[in-house]
Amino acid sequence: MLHIFRHFFLLGLTSFGGPAAHLGYFHRLFVVKLGWLDDAAYARLVALSQFLPGPGSSQVGFAIGLKRGGLIGGLIAFTAFTLPSFLVLLILAVLAAQFEQNSYLLAAIHGLKLLAVIVVADATMKMFNSFCKCKVTAGLCVFTSVVLLLMPGLWAQCGVLVIAATIGAIALRQSDVDTSAAASRTVAVPPRWWALLLFAALFLILPLLSQDHLWLALFSDFFQAGSLVFGGGHVVLPLLQVTVGDSLSQSQFLTGYAAAQAVPGPMFTLATYLGAMVIPSAPVVGAIVATLGVFMPGLLLMLALHNSWEAMARRPLLAGVIAGINAAVVGLLLAALYQPVFSSAVGSAVDFAWVVVGFFLLNKVKMPVFALVVLSAGVGLALSLIG
Repeated sequence: MLHIFRHFFLLGLTSFGGPAAHLGYFHRLFVVKLGWLDDAAYARLVALSQFLPGPGSSQVGFAIGLKRGGLIGGLIAFTAFTLPSFLVLLILAVLAAQFEQNSYLLAAIHGLKLLAVIVVADATMKMFNSFCKCKVTAGLCVFTSVVLLLMPGLWAQCGVLVIAATIGAIALRQSDVDTSAAASRTVAVPPRWWALLLFAALFLILPLLSQDHLWLALFSDFFQAGSLVFGGGHVVLPLLQVTVGDSLSQSQFLTGYAAAQAVPGPMFTLATYLGAMVIPSAPVVGAIVATLGVFMPGLLLMLALHNSWEAMARRPLLAGVIAGINAAVVGLLLAALYQPVFSSAVGSAVDFAWVVVGFFLLNKVKMPVFALVVLSAGVGLALSLIG
């Protein structure tokens, strides 16, 4: 257990670059160097993480801990990987009031907000190339984006996901669906039904019980968001924006997103910052409750299905549903690219010029994200001096 904690904690300290980079770090350490699992087993875990809602890289790390040390090992792996970014974002949230008094910090944060535009644009483009390869999936992407731009809100998001899943089940059962990974092996192991039942109970019952309880309502709101995030990483952005609603300004929300970009570890720890900001009288408790809420759905589903998912994923109906949802997720992210990311960060032609340059550096030059974080903060400071 100490080995599990040490390896994942060090990864949590150094894993810049988002979910895709995290998966590369995991493969290099746990497959190539340590041999905790082979390439085929690792590929199956990665594939499952793409089919489930929740934070993809955190789910894979949790599953590696499960295979190495059972449920306790999985929880230790998740805690160790998440702890560094949790602590940094909690500290930043507690000190957030001081940001408003420091012009240099505000300028650096502006640069990081511009970086958020770059990163979300890059993620949207890559996800479109992966999930929207035919007219039906591209159409679902466009439909979702248009609906959410014109009618933003949680109910609209849920509605378009249901519509996309239905269309996917009908039109994508035999097209644009890659089930080769699932077909590689059939595992005759039943799901952990207690984990599925717990997920369903929390998703359905918590909203009814939490109306008059502040902490329960906070947990429920973030649990609902974590249950609907297909695609992980940056896709959590629009759902969490709806979750905090009017509790935070757009500037406060985007500051948290920029901070989450600047630290290593999972993007979902944006919830840590938001939970602390929403409950300023008890920021530590707010951060813990929000973080547990947003991560728990994905971890429960991974725990329930990681030994039995392949047989289910071979079914054409489910594969079509997944393809439809993935296409809708790209549209959701495209809408979020405009509002709040672009509209709250880019205020001038000079700002947009840096976005163009930064996109080139990230997408074509392959500049490391950590280097781009430092450079973007410097650009923010430079723009404030010029202005």
